[in-house]
Order: sequence, then C-alpha cells, then structure tokens
Amino acid sequence: MEKIKETQKGFYGCYWPLEGSTCAIIAMLGDDCEDYMAKMAVKWMQKKYGVSMLTLSPGHKDYSHHNLPVERIGAAITYLKERGIKKIAIAGASTTGMYALIAASYYPEITLTIAMTPADFVMEGFYQGKRDGQTEWPGEGESSVSWQGKPLPYLPYAYRHPEYGRKIKEEAKRGKDMIASLDIFRDSEAAHPIREEEYIKVEQIKGKLLLIGAKDDVLWDTVKYIRRMEARLAAREHTCEVESGIYEHATHFVFPEGMVKTMLPVGGDLITRVFAAGRKYPKECKAARVDIERRITGAINEWMREEK
Repeated sequence: MEKIKETQKGFYGCYWPLEGSTCAIIAMLGDDCEDYMAKMAVKWMQKKYGVSMLTLSPGHKDYSHHNLPVERIGAAITYLKERGIKKIAIAGASTTGMYALIAASYYPEITLTIAMTPADFVMEGFYQGKRDGQTEWPGEGESSVSWQGKPLPYLPYAYRHPEYGRKIKEEAKRGKDMIASLDIFRDSEAAHPIREEEYIKVEQIKGKLLLIGAKDDVLWDTVKYIRRMEARLAAREHTCEVESGIYEHATHFVFPEGMVKTMLPVGGDLITRVFAAGRKYPKECKAARVDIERRITGAINEWMREEK
C-alpha cells in the first residue's frame, strides 16, 4: 500500500496494487482512505475481483465535503495510468456516490461507475466535527464540489447552523434512527426547486452506470433521485448503459453482502440495525445486500472482460 498526500500527487488516498492487474477501482468508502471500512472494502474486492484499488477521502479522518475539487479524480486517473492501469472504475456511497457521478461525468476514462445511495444534484457543502453542540453544519456559500477553483452550483439547505444540526437530531429521535435527514432534503428542494445547472450531467458518463438505492432510506430520497436520473438519460443522448437496483428494504447502507461479512464476520446485520427499518426488516435487508452483490459482481466482471 502506498499512501499519497494531496501535496504529492493532487489527491489524498492509498494505492493498493495487485500484481498483474491492469484494472483499478477508485473507491471512496469510509472516513479515511485507510480506515477499517476502506481496508475491508479493498480486502473483499481484491479477493473477489482481482483488481488494484485506490481508496480516496477528502482528508485524514475528514468526512466534511466543501468545495472538494473534481480535479482530484483527474489526478488519481493520471497516477493510475502512470502505473500501467488500462481500465478505471469508480465507486462511492452516500455523498461520495454523488461525487462519483460528478467525477464520471467529467472524466471519460472512467468506464464503470457504481453509485450507492447517490443524489442526482450537487449538494451544498457541509462540515463535520463539533460546533455549538452540533456534529454537522452547512458551509456558508460553499458547494460540496468545485471545478477549476470555482464552486459548482448546488442545492442550498433549507436550514442554517445550528438549526440544521438540531433538525437532524430531532428527525433521528422521532424515527428511532441513528441519523436521519430526509426532511432537510425535502424542505430544501421545496424551498429551492433544483435548477438545471445544479443537476449532475449523468448523460456524459461513459461505459456502465450502476445506481443502487432503497425506498426506506431516511437520509434522502434516493429512489426519487435515481428515477430522475433514469428520466434524464431517457430524454438525452447518452452512451452509458444504466442499471438501477432499487430495494424496498435496505436502508442507506446498500453495501454488498460479501463486503459487509468481511467487515463484520459476526453480526453483519449490525450495519443496518442503526436504522429503524433495518431492525424491523433484517431478513429483507440481507436479501437486498445479497442481490446488490450479484449486481456489482456482474457489472465488475463484465467491465473487466470488455476489450479496451
């Protein structure tokens, strides 16, 4: 494993090469490029698919997203090409699912995009830490993502600090979830209907596009966003092949079962039990994770077989 600082190569990440592999997946999972979730994702994917991996994060143990440059993915692509990588995929979940879509829309070198619980628009930037009794707060006039030094147009949150953090805590308590922010995103979209410039240009994505989400997601309207992306692609010329995996019960953590078992050899259901729906529908959530693994495996295997 080679750890790369942003000042060295233009991004913050860890490279996990696999001898003989000319395919690599850029994975953005966990709070740090070498935290437990990232390491277990690498372990599972390399054992199952035989690919090199590049794990990325905004910074060391930093899950904040504010004006995160899309160019970091471009720098990562250059880094991989310099090491003999011929085919590049990208995978992200939650806010990094959004970031994966944005990056793939800018860089045609990415020919497989796996976006788990993504948004179809650019979110306003946010910070995580401790501030006035809150653990998360919105940026002030900051997008979550930037391009060429300028923030991308974004959907602004309906609430500011500290009300934003209080709303998240109130909704989570009401629904008996660890975290919930569905109301914030619904209220934000009601107060500020999304403009065209704020939508992710998914029609520019190349290769295979796999979208995964669940109807019982309490962080945001994942299924609504996926359906909008499908409609956008149907209305515009595009070359990507889109596949959507939508599940009745899977919560916000729509990870493949094999990866979950690698992370949690005993008690894999714990990953979804932080949500009320996960506790109520454990069998259904597990069945969804098994099917998610089937979809991801099919997409990766097909991508690896395809000629350059």
